Amino acid sequence: MNILLIEDEQKIADFVLEGFAALGWRCTHALDGAAGLEALGQTQFDAIVLDWMLPTMDGMAFLARLREEGHDTPVIMLTAKAELQDKLQGFQMGAEDYLPKPFHVEELTARIRVLGQRRAGASQEQLRLNGLELNRVTRKATWQGLSVVLSQREFLLLEYLMQSPGQIFTRKKILLHVWGIDFDPQTNVVDVSIQRLRKKLTHPNAESAQDFPLETIRGVGYRWAST
Repeated sequence: MNILLIEDEQKIADFVLEGFAALGWRCTHALDGAAGLEALGQTQFDAIVLDWMLPTMDGMAFLARLREEGHDTPVIMLTAKAELQDKLQGFQMGAEDYLPKPFHVEELTARIRVLGQRRAGASQEQLRLNGLELNRVTRKATWQGLSVVLSQREFLLLEYLMQSPGQIFTRKKILLHVWGIDFDPQTNVVDVSIQRLRKKLTHPNAESAQDFPLETIRGVGYRWAST
């Protein structure tokens, strides 16, 4: 594994670096988001471990910039901001996982391994439905000639809906399967993720996205069109 660690507290960074080294993992340490972006321009990483409260460019600003520039590297937030709304904001901005401080390095490495396994893909099969093609290995979605690489959460969300065409999924059910949240915290993270998917898969020259097979069931949730 080749990891980018963005953490400004040196003691925590040393603790994490020691744990990674014990596993034979490579790690680049950046003190803030700006340095992290610079590192991304030089090396491809398997995952990013990101603190929230950073000097110069904080974790959320870094994450927004990362996704705006089209980087799909999995991100796990490692932060003292442990309230539910903080976690939901991290997921909404495009993080794949969230580990509050204080933490055990063994749990951090286990979570990174899971992200790596998901990224590698469990199958080489393509999922094709209603004209949309989803590659489980590359996480690439292709729709009407437009191909984009999805983030881990976007991929899980789209795959979840596509596997049961015609079935209506409530926001609560989607939160449980995709984000692992087993209650409704009154968040719009599902809606924002759906909007992001539609935007990514809408060709710039298209007049509308109304024919995209991901349907909104007003007041209930979402479903993938059955035909």
